[in-house]
Amino acid sequence: MLKHLSYPTVGTCSRQIDIETDGDVIRSVTFTGGCHGNTQGIASLVRGMKAEEAIARLEGIDCHGKGTSCPDQLARALRRML
Repeated sequence: MLKHLSYPTVGTCSRQIDIETDGDVIRSVTFTGGCHGNTQGIASLVRGMKAEEAIARLEGIDCHGKGTSCPDQLARALRRML
C-alpha cells in the first residue's frame, strides 16, 4: 500500500521532507531546502530500504549541536509514517 507524507522539518536548513513508502519500504524521499548534495545523497541511500532500518541508522544524528539534523528529521518523519 502506497503512503505519502509531507513532513515540515524543525531545526534544520531543510524546510520539508516528502516521503513515499510502499508498505514498509521507502520508495522516494525529497527534501525542500537544505544542503542539496547531502540531502540528495541521503534520499538516494535510503531508497529501497525498510523504514525501520533507515530509522535505526539515522535517528539521533546531530548537526552542529542543533539536537537534530536532516537525517534525524527523516527518521522522525518515518516514525510518524509507521
